[in-house]
Amino acid sequence: MNCLEKRILEEGVVIGDDILKVDGFLNHRIDTVLLRQIGEDFYTLFKEKNINKILTVEASGIAIACYTADQFKVPVVFAKKGENRNIGKDVYTAEVFSFTKGRTYAVSVSKLYLGPDDRVLIIDDFLAEGNAVLGLKSIVEQAGGTVEGVGIAITKTFQNGEKKLLDAGLDVRSLAPIESMAGGKIVFRQ
Repeated sequence: MNCLEKRILEEGVVIGDDILKVDGFLNHRIDTVLLRQIGEDFYTLFKEKNINKILTVEASGIAIACYTADQFKVPVVFAKKGENRNIGKDVYTAEVFSFTKGRTYAVSVSKLYLGPDDRVLIIDDFLAEGNAVLGLKSIVEQAGGTVEGVGIAITKTFQNGEKKLLDAGLDVRSLAPIESMAGGKIVFRQ
């Protein structure tokens, strides 16, 4: 069991059979020691890929992406949700449905920050339905770049997102793949 799985068992809160609250250490209050370890773990998993950019969606993925980027010594780019006058109109855009929020967002990245020479590692905190990652994949493809891999902190494997991403030909690796949360009991994939 890795440090993230251990922490999920100690402090994660299951709501229903499909929502996991980890806001006490991952995406509201952030344990920087844990995130440093997560960044190191993603570096170990993807260091052979020749990554030169980390890409995520605001907001919960940013901290994990930053710690990961620090290991790779590359910049982080994050897709902004909704219309943002401060990034201009020269953007790559994709529509993304958020499982957690239950709504669709337009996410955008300025064309200044992604291009055809980019070899991108997509990082996110959760994988449920895979929509955010597919939106980011579309943005990388619009820029002419290459998605080298997808690093996910927590994957709910009982939802269809992981399968969708694998079927799309993506190299997906999760630090804490959860098979079930039925009855409030977290079961990790072995």
